Amino acid sequence: MAKLVIVESPAKAKTIKKYLGRDFEVKASMGHVRDLFPEKLSVDVKNDFAPKYTVIKGKEKLIKELSETATQCDEVYLATDPDREGEAISWHLANLLQLDLNKRNRVKFNEINKTSVKNGIAHPEKIDIDLVNAQQARRILDRLVGYRLSPFVSQKIRRGLSAGRVQSVAVRLIVDREEEINAFVPEEYWLIAAKLTAPPSRKVFKAGFVGDETGKIELKTKEQTDVFLKRLENADYLVHDIKRGTRKKQPQPPFITSTLQQEASRKLNMTSKKTMRIAQELYEGVDVAGIGPVGLITYMRTDSLRISDESREEGNRYIGETFGPDYLPEKPRIFKTKAGAQDGHEAIRPTLPSLTPEQARASLSNDQFKLYSLIWKRFVASLMANCIQNTVKVEIHAVGDMDKAANGERFVHFSASGYTVKFDGFTVLYDEGNEEEEDPESLPSMSKKDELKFKELVGDQHFTQPPPRFTEASLIKTLEETGVGRPSTYASIISTIMDRGYVVREQKSLKPTELGTVTTNLLKERFPKIVNTKFTAGMETNLDQVEEGKTNYIAMLHDFYDEFEVTLTKAKEAMEGVKIKLEEDQTDVPCDKCGRNMVIKVGRFGKFLACPGYPECKNTMSYVEKTEAKCPLCGGDVIGKKTKKGHNFYGCSGYPNCNFMTWDQPLNEHCPKCGKSLFKARGGVVRCLAEGCGYETKVRRGKKGEGEAEEGADE
Repeated sequence: MAKLVIVESPAKAKTIKKYLGRDFEVKASMGHVRDLFPEKLSVDVKNDFAPKYTVIKGKEKLIKELSETATQCDEVYLATDPDREGEAISWHLANLLQLDLNKRNRVKFNEINKTSVKNGIAHPEKIDIDLVNAQQARRILDRLVGYRLSPFVSQKIRRGLSAGRVQSVAVRLIVDREEEINAFVPEEYWLIAAKLTAPPSRKVFKAGFVGDETGKIELKTKEQTDVFLKRLENADYLVHDIKRGTRKKQPQPPFITSTLQQEASRKLNMTSKKTMRIAQELYEGVDVAGIGPVGLITYMRTDSLRISDESREEGNRYIGETFGPDYLPEKPRIFKTKAGAQDGHEAIRPTLPSLTPEQARASLSNDQFKLYSLIWKRFVASLMANCIQNTVKVEIHAVGDMDKAANGERFVHFSASGYTVKFDGFTVLYDEGNEEEEDPESLPSMSKKDELKFKELVGDQHFTQPPPRFTEASLIKTLEETGVGRPSTYASIISTIMDRGYVVREQKSLKPTELGTVTTNLLKERFPKIVNTKFTAGMETNLDQVEEGKTNYIAMLHDFYDEFEVTLTKAKEAMEGVKIKLEEDQTDVPCDKCGRNMVIKVGRFGKFLACPGYPECKNTMSYVEKTEAKCPLCGGDVIGKKTKKGHNFYGCSGYPNCNFMTWDQPLNEHCPKCGKSLFKARGGVVRCLAEGCGYETKVRRGKKGEGEAEEGADE
């Protein structure tokens, strides 16, 4: 009879069925099939944390169908995803279907193509109980913290709150950063720049102030700056020295989970959750015209930079045929995986390097195409030759009227740097730069002792900027660097803390709510280990050791829980009768049931209005975020809104009579052409949306985070 292969998703089943043919039945488990009982602890703390599992609600019929099919097949292969979660799903399936746990029926695919699928089926393994125990330990830890700590937090702050083991650390990082920002004291500094030309060239270039004959000088005040501006009156600018060199720019390695999420956020404006969902679709298989169902990328949950020899050879072949042999390095470039990585899978790469994004475009959704392009280009570029740049640094001495009598002993020192590309190498394919940055300046040809022509001198005041708020990309980078979480958890961590109302997204930045701040401060005071990054990272290391068979997971759970229970008991005793009150912003909106002025509260789905008379009056209303901008169509108020999926946009308060809407951020600024409100779009473009106006200006970053507006053409 046929052989049964159980995978996690229908898309993956369809792709694998194509390779295995009619002798195989391929069914999908639709993800997890069994979990701890909901709405109760479901962990027997007194019996070595024995878990109590049940079939997930709604999966009963599916399990029955899988069980009936399994009894009619000669062999059953469990081909869930090749990680802890997938191993646990296979283990749960084996138990539910009453399969022999000692039998070699576990199949893993790092990539889904004919070779990998056939090879996996030909070489099944036993279920790795160490991986299963690592996943069980994580699930039990999270359940213990969630079910024991959440009631305490709810009682002390607000009913219905929850606290998570890893998520609480992520919120703390965001709260601590906000405290840094609030405590930041800006320091004044000044920059002097000279705009010059080097005849016969008419190209204007900038040279920055460095110091004077005494050495480097930092300008801190206007008075100090004015002294040098006075010295530079009627100055002659002379090339004192020129240093020319060559530098090599090496491509970045292929993606791992964290870097893929960071780059997709930065370049594609995708959330980590969306990135992983689309990557899963690409991994499981897409029906590509002319090829059929095929997994386009390798497994997307990985921390390894390893790639196979076959993929390197195919990538090199494409590079040689498309760009020429000069675009291949003299010897293969090997990227070293960082110490402590699990190294269970290859880096994220295309399964068919010869299949370009353009060739697959017609078969992909727009988001799939964008992400596949990013992964494909990053991988191919990682195999290519370095970019070679010719660099030049020009030292300039300026001698003004005040210094000329010193016969060259007194001067003001300026410096200008630039480069030109000698050989583009990998950059012909993949640009790693920030799209908001300006192109680097190339300097005109100059020689020592050349006299430069003065155009303009500018002395500008600036202030140091506080550290920026976390974005999804920078938070993921910090979680990875501190060892909090693992590749498979980053997206869910961010999604959870936002769903619970502890953090909100403002444009790309993550900002803690008052609820997030108050909850974090309570946990820092009473449960310092729970929100300590080093302690949480240590737990991740312990879980890795369980996976490797080096640590007994029950002993690990005892080490954590026995101390945690003591801490929880002490916290309850110390805070008996204490209730932490959240500050509530009162509005001028009256409660339509009792007349009190409504207050703003933050819930799971964002801000809402609530009656302060709770519990006597339980009235709530939707919250409308009013901005400073006015509608460019009718002059009404522009208010913040949300789509059904939770995405922010802005529209006219006069809807449906006025249907104005935009994704651009409203500003408290007015158009210099027509006087209407301005809006800020992606990429730092500020524009007027009034019909027929067309005003647009580009905002670019200055030094040390200073924002500067650069006037653009009115189109």
